Amino acid sequence: MKNRINLDLYQPEKAAEILKALASPVRLKMLHILVEKSGLNISELAEEFRLPLSTTALHVRILEKTGLIFTQEKPGVRGAQKICAILAEDVYLNLFNRKKNDKPTRDMGYDMPLGNYFDCSVTKPCGIAGRRFYIGIEDSENAFYSPNRTHAQLIWFNTGFLEYRFSNHFIKSGQITEVSFSFEACSEAPGYNNDWPSDITIRINEKDAFTFRSVGDYGDKRGIYNPDWWPDSATQYGELHRLEITPRGCFSDGRKSSDLTIEDLGITKGEYISFKIGVRETSEYPGGINLFGEHFGNYRQNIVMTARLER
Repeated sequence: MKNRINLDLYQPEKAAEILKALASPVRLKMLHILVEKSGLNISELAEEFRLPLSTTALHVRILEKTGLIFTQEKPGVRGAQKICAILAEDVYLNLFNRKKNDKPTRDMGYDMPLGNYFDCSVTKPCGIAGRRFYIGIEDSENAFYSPNRTHAQLIWFNTGFLEYRFSNHFIKSGQITEVSFSFEACSEAPGYNNDWPSDITIRINEKDAFTFRSVGDYGDKRGIYNPDWWPDSATQYGELHRLEITPRGCFSDGRKSSDLTIEDLGITKGEYISFKIGVRETSEYPGGINLFGEHFGNYRQNIVMTARLER
């Protein structure tokens, strides 16, 4: 799961270390490249920037030490390769606005495995994959009702929805300042097609809160966490999306998606928060959806809900 990095004057050593790492145009460009092309190895970064391997490796170590990226060794044709990917979801710099008498906040996270959906309605092409094999029969809606669906690590379908229900029991006692959801997703094309737009809609407690357009169904290179048995000709990875519900409205990847607020969506009412994600047949681009779990794609996470509360 990606981390949010908060910097302020109350932790000067941490702030100085991260700001020093960001004070290099080369490292900033590396971060930009890794956002666009997650999963590059050090040799590919060196080639991209025309730098010696030793210099590139030094930059990578600095970014990794501060928690901005992470690396993982994967076997390659010429020995192990160190794959680099973004770790920090956001970096917030708050130098002057926080007062000592401000109410402190705490974040509560809820991890939802892909197969733990409460309800579903999907159309073909569709399917479910686990870490070791397909679950059920590919392109059969029956697989979505299999008891083995709880082991899902990749789910795909054309139109329809999956509904997840997050408990709100532990967030009723605090003043909520923000609720966010993050997940890895892309479109769903035959095989894969990097240019295959799809309009993905999220309903919160049966209200349309977010709609964003996925650019394509990505398969030009293998996903970092894909199991070895997964074919190269299939979907490989998605993009990490972050959806925020605030007192000012809903924001999808930083852009305002609707005016619905935490209160409008009834986040603290009832016994759960309904999270429906899917693609409508009536969308301008009904290009399907792939959802990735922690053992598929480029990001080590499932569907994550985070609630920010005042203490």
